[in-house]
Amino acid sequence: MCYNLFRQEILILSPDGVFEMKQDVDIRPSPIAGQWYPGNASSLASTVDAYIHAADLPEIPGEVVAIVTPHAGHVYSGEVAGYAFAALSGLTPEIIAVVSPMHQPYPDGLLTSGHDAYQTPLGTVSIDKPSLKALDKKLERELGFGLRPVRNDREHSLEIELPFLQRALDQPFSLLPVMVRDQRVRVTQVLGKALAGILKDKQALLVASTDLSHFYSQEVAEKLDQEFLRRLKSFDPKAVLKAEEEGKAFACGRGAVAAVLWAARELGADEVRILKYATSGDVSGEYRQVVGYGAAVVTRSQ
Repeated sequence: MCYNLFRQEILILSPDGVFEMKQDVDIRPSPIAGQWYPGNASSLASTVDAYIHAADLPEIPGEVVAIVTPHAGHVYSGEVAGYAFAALSGLTPEIIAVVSPMHQPYPDGLLTSGHDAYQTPLGTVSIDKPSLKALDKKLERELGFGLRPVRNDREHSLEIELPFLQRALDQPFSLLPVMVRDQRVRVTQVLGKALAGILKDKQALLVASTDLSHFYSQEVAEKLDQEFLRRLKSFDPKAVLKAEEEGKAFACGRGAVAAVLWAARELGADEVRILKYATSGDVSGEYRQVVGYGAAVVTRSQ
């Protein structure tokens, strides 16, 4: 197997919470830059900034604990994603847990990156290895299995959020990447509570990455997606997971959303606000088969 190792200096968050320079970092190169989003740094920065600045947010009382955001190509879901990331204005998290689905056919239930950092055209995002190791141990203890590290993966749903985080936040952050294939209640609940345990004493943020229904007509998609968003707004992770089982709503990242809701609850969050909804048809003008996108923010009363 061919591994990609780039000799590069990046900022790494040390165990005592200080960012320091590190060389010879094993970096996961982007497999989607130039396809799912612009591959040029200046173009990427300007388009992401435009999505964020165009968001017409309602008042968001309370402290932001988590966001839910789509993961299609930026040209399709970027406008909706902009609402979620605009809600992060002024925040200074030191660590961000991005929880996404894993669309690739790995046999494992929960996965993470085997690299030290992710690469985007906007720079590298370091992975918080101590926190990742602690999370793995918690999961192993509770579930009997932990996080399988994968290298040179082609999963888009986690990476697609990174340029938005790089532009929405004013300072470096470290990443806690988790990709979910096992979307059972127990697995996602244990994952959520384990994430909360890792993040509770840190300046932290949770990001759930999901698209909604796929390839229904606009009319059908809107009905399905509104039901999913209703369940999301009710702050009920079990209801979010049961939506597909009941045939009432669909979301490829329902397990990621449920885990983030459970984690946010443990961290004191008490409200979910839906910020924006649209479909791919609203961008392309093709309404016969669309993909749904939603943005939400999870807050804790102050």
